[in-house]
Amino acid sequence: METAVQEYTYKDFASDQEVRWCPGCDDYVILRSVQKALPEIGVKKENIVFISGIGCSSRFPYYMNTYGMHGIHGRATAIASGVKLANPKLSVWVITGDGDSMAIGGNHFIHVLRRNLDLNIILFNNEIYGLTKGQFSPTSLVGQKTKSSPYGNTQPPFSAGELALGAQARFFARIGGNTPKEMTDIFIASEKYKGTALVEVLQNCPIFNDGCFAKYTDKAVREDRQLFVEHGKPMIFGKVRDKGLVLKGLRLEVATIGENGIEESDILVHDAKEQDPTLHQMLVRLEYPMVTGIIRSFEDVTFEEREDALTIQVKSNSSFRKTNDLFFSGDTYDIK
Repeated sequence: METAVQEYTYKDFASDQEVRWCPGCDDYVILRSVQKALPEIGVKKENIVFISGIGCSSRFPYYMNTYGMHGIHGRATAIASGVKLANPKLSVWVITGDGDSMAIGGNHFIHVLRRNLDLNIILFNNEIYGLTKGQFSPTSLVGQKTKSSPYGNTQPPFSAGELALGAQARFFARIGGNTPKEMTDIFIASEKYKGTALVEVLQNCPIFNDGCFAKYTDKAVREDRQLFVEHGKPMIFGKVRDKGLVLKGLRLEVATIGENGIEESDILVHDAKEQDPTLHQMLVRLEYPMVTGIIRSFEDVTFEEREDALTIQVKSNSSFRKTNDLFFSGDTYDIK
């Protein structure tokens, strides 16, 4: 019989290692938000595992008082898949960056989303390679000057949300790196979701890409530039909550409530659980407002459930009941 899960605080999940990130980095906020989320998920500390790849974010397992592994570049999702399949009872978290997941690890990234293993992925997106001192990454903007693009980056960036939904992600959330309360709530929701839950954090790098998301995440503009969506609620934003999204033809547009006959009832209601990802794709593509919150959370069969069902089916149709039945089936001969 399993013993009850003891009550934890965030301090129970903090290791004795010195946290070594640059002053002002949003990684500190993400770390504390995860540590605050874990006491709320109802999982024993010894059943929680953090797997990382390579990058500033990938130091994360050292700072958690849980099991963990610092993997190699781009392979965190592959390692985490093996851990989860070996012990399905574990709560497995993947810690990765935009370069780690969408460059060298791009293939593993899209396929873990497609398969829908029961994993949590936190993607730290700062639109730069920070650990290796400022080269452009797959999410760097066109024209962005970096150590490896001194005259401006010429490569169009990936959108983590578009890439994820294109790979059949069933759960996708996005949140600013300076909103710890909302971030904590999303981490709790992602762990409780059964399947691959991807959370993109818009994370500032104060050294090599300072202010990369400031036009959306700065406290002075956040309410007017971000739309934080919640399932079942109208998609309204703005300091005075007077703006919202309406569908005009095949495009989402911002409308002002009280103008041009627009009423609150005309504003689209967010449905994160809709199977058809069309509207979710439109939301992740919006530049104004930047949509944050849980954009998609569609319940679907997991990879583990499909594999278990296939195993049961094969066993039920098989004439073999034990290994020896297989070994001694068909033509056999003795060696003397």
